[in-house]
Amino acid sequence: MTYDADRCDGVHSATLAAGLKIRPMRSADAEEVLALYQAGLDTGQASFETNVPSWETFDAGKLTHPRYVAVEIETGRVAGWVAASPVSARPVYAGVVEHSIYIRPARRGHGIGRALLSAFIAASEEAGIWTIQSGIFPENTASLALHQSLGFRIVGTRERVGRHHGVWRDVLMLERRSSVTGV
Repeated sequence: MTYDADRCDGVHSATLAAGLKIRPMRSADAEEVLALYQAGLDTGQASFETNVPSWETFDAGKLTHPRYVAVEIETGRVAGWVAASPVSARPVYAGVVEHSIYIRPARRGHGIGRALLSAFIAASEEAGIWTIQSGIFPENTASLALHQSLGFRIVGTRERVGRHHGVWRDVLMLERRSSVTGV
């Protein structure tokens, strides 16, 4: 799925061919964002977490920019989101983040993840973020394929790093370095 990126007050927005628009995440999106997060956790392939935090905890742990949602133009319903957390409070790591992306189950496989992650990458580079990283379960092949298609590379495997529902799980560590020179 393709999208046309525009500039709107310094913030990327994009209209997707399937009647969706990417815009900055708002606190009014909290209920739907957290519901999508929980739906992803319920698959058992998204995270070691099993329950989503409160909106206050979620909001406090994520950067305010870039943080996007894909919304259905007709209904305003959130179809997916992407956000990131700083990896450290130390100034030397100010340009390194760990991101998360979640798509409504019925909307997976329609290019929403690609559009959200592409907008996130572009905005991250503009914001001076030079490394985006993520940990993905090897079994989450759709997420791995998406990330690798957008320039993420596997930098290692954390073997049996944690137990999830009683099973030891590996996590593939991915990163994407900024393509912007001087960053």
